Amino acid sequence: MAGEISFFELGVGDAERARAFYGTLFDWTFDPGVSGGGGYEIGTPGAPGGVHGDDPGAGPYLFFRVDDLKAALDRVVELGGTVDDFALGEDEETIARYGRFTFCHDDQGSPFGLHEPPKGG
Repeated sequence: MAGEISFFELGVGDAERARAFYGTLFDWTFDPGVSGGGGYEIGTPGAPGGVHGDDPGAGPYLFFRVDDLKAALDRVVELGGTVDDFALGEDEETIARYGRFTFCHDDQGSPFGLHEPPKGG
């Protein structure tokens, strides 16, 4: 299936403060991320998520599930959208655990992300 929200990421100035705030507000659980860079995996009753610091002024990033990231990115461009050069999930450990992520913009410039979950995920 494709198109449902499959992952969210919170970009914040301070990941520890976000962990305290959202953990208390929603009773989410937080585990250190695979990169060890101060980010966390977020356990929620719904879609999985993550939080990373050093991103002041950022908001939530929403990622929509696709079965084939390359084909979906080609389709974005065909439809008049753009694909950012920045991609997440380029090393094998990250891909195996989280899958691949890429930021895009639709044909009106609105941002969104695409996520190809790891195989079997």
